[in-house]
Amino acid sequence: MDKIKVAIVGYGNIGRFALEAVDAASDMECAGIVRRDPAAGEHPELSGRKVVSDISALGYVDVAILAVPSRKVQETALKYLAMGISTVDSFDIHTDICALRSTLGEAASQSGAVSVISAGWDPGSDSVVRALMQGLAPKGISYTNFGPGRSMGHSVAAKAIAGVRDALSVTIPIGTGLHRRMVYVELEPGADASAVEKAILADPYFSHDETHVIPVDGIDALNDMGHGVNLVRKGVSGATHNQLLEFNMKINNPALTGQVLVMAARAAVRQRPGCYTMIEIPVIDMLEGDREQLVRALV
Repeated sequence: MDKIKVAIVGYGNIGRFALEAVDAASDMECAGIVRRDPAAGEHPELSGRKVVSDISALGYVDVAILAVPSRKVQETALKYLAMGISTVDSFDIHTDICALRSTLGEAASQSGAVSVISAGWDPGSDSVVRALMQGLAPKGISYTNFGPGRSMGHSVAAKAIAGVRDALSVTIPIGTGLHRRMVYVELEPGADASAVEKAILADPYFSHDETHVIPVDGIDALNDMGHGVNLVRKGVSGATHNQLLEFNMKINNPALTGQVLVMAARAAVRQRPGCYTMIEIPVIDMLEGDREQLVRALV
């Protein structure tokens, strides 16, 4: 069987780990890396690989993994879907997922391609766990408690604020789905700290949570890629109350995001044209290996 040809668009933290996950998958091969500046930075692991500024220079590509900030996902995906290239992304602005699904669904259907959106670990793989928990206890309440750990999406959003040279957003779980955001910012020379704080607090990434903005001399000494989640559902199975379900994990954030993107890329080539979230895709379509063997091993 021909290997799935995957392009990685963007080469920050997620892009690097997505490349590792593609290389580790026996059913995939990396067609190349797409970057705004192909010559930017020193990355020995890219030696001998195609690094281009335009995906058309890579030849045939089955799926493009969009390792770009969430606020760049829609425009990037629309560009590639119009070319007939399927896309997967880790879009993480929860309130905008349904609108993105509608927009990319129309574009994917028109071009005969597939878009899998919000395929990180949350939203993404955690969404699948939440759906399973709801099926096991249809009546009840679920809580998603993140952290403690570095939020990549929130850190990127804070770094994009005018006057911020670098930023680290740490998520602290308070409990029952509530969180505190500790945002450490390294300011540009002459930047107004109060104006930066005001802009961060107004950003939709932060405006719904308790957020503290803390200026620091540098981010490197604070940075840690670790994160985690605790999912809890307490509810009713049939007519039986007090069913308590819990899922925990402690992870390297970008490494797991890269792996989930690869799972989604594999699933993308097995779906009909359209746009999907991970809860709409059969889990087995995301797994590497022979279908019958997977059933024997996992059922």
